[in-house]
Amino acid sequence: MIEISALGKYFGGNKILHDINLKIEQNEIFAIVGHSGAGKSTLLRCINGLEKYDEGSLSVFGRDIGKLGEQELRFLRKEIGMIFQHFSLLEQKSVYQNVALPMQLWRYNKSDTDKKVQELLTLVGLIHKKDSYPKELSGGEKQRVAIARALSLEPKILLSDEATSALDPKTTLSILDLLKTINKTLGITVVLVTHEMSVVKNAASKAILLERGQIIGCGDIESLFLKPDERMRKFLGEEDILPNHGVNIRLYFPSTMSDKTIVTAMARELGVDFNIVWGKLEKLGEKVVGSLVINVDTKHADTVKNYLQNKNGIFWETI
Repeated sequence: MIEISALGKYFGGNKILHDINLKIEQNEIFAIVGHSGAGKSTLLRCINGLEKYDEGSLSVFGRDIGKLGEQELRFLRKEIGMIFQHFSLLEQKSVYQNVALPMQLWRYNKSDTDKKVQELLTLVGLIHKKDSYPKELSGGEKQRVAIARALSLEPKILLSDEATSALDPKTTLSILDLLKTINKTLGITVVLVTHEMSVVKNAASKAILLERGQIIGCGDIESLFLKPDERMRKFLGEEDILPNHGVNIRLYFPSTMSDKTIVTAMARELGVDFNIVWGKLEKLGEKVVGSLVINVDTKHADTVKNYLQNKNGIFWETI
């Protein structure tokens, strides 16, 4: 659905995006993650043609964005909805009028517009607020109106540019649940730009990690978080504090193994003492993955490694 190859983007003499390669499939929830200034929003704006790129190619629905004229871009954007951090609602218009605006600009007839607005406000849980104005709404309600408006032209793709970063954690979860419902029930591909790892863990199925305009991590969410590489650890702010004696072994438990009693069974079967340095479980959407660091006496290290080597489904490494 979205294919990007060797994409480069300059602002003046500064290269903002470097050799971006990714593919976003239909019906995915895909996250573009990075700190402020990483190039996330610029990449998102390239996808809907609001920014021109200087190198490579970017195709949406099989059409190269860089080769489309203004009229073609206008019709392409009709198929790409967008929501923003600060909602971008018109304060002088009611909730109903805000949602109806794109359809009015495309000259939909009044009965079709009214039917669609009613459907969308019901979907986002705000039909009772249709005559209210933005100043009368909470932040979460404003974002729900913005989502309804973004869906009014029945897009196939929904782009979200830091749409939850102005919201409190509880409201963020409710908005993410709404986006997951939209993805599942309407079959709309969702692309999330965010710096919040909680958003990625809760909603996305795949992600890229951007740093200074370069992809430093890419893959499905379980792979990225189950066994993060050094750059991913740095991004997450994780730092290992380990004993300086014995042998430290890190174990990774994928979702299929996270509820197994591997460590308890190992201690019992081997009759070996070891210390648990730290461990954690993480919820990634509907899945749970885990990791654990143990410290064993040097004389028992090979015995433990041999045991782990013969256990299917567990990944481990000496650190």
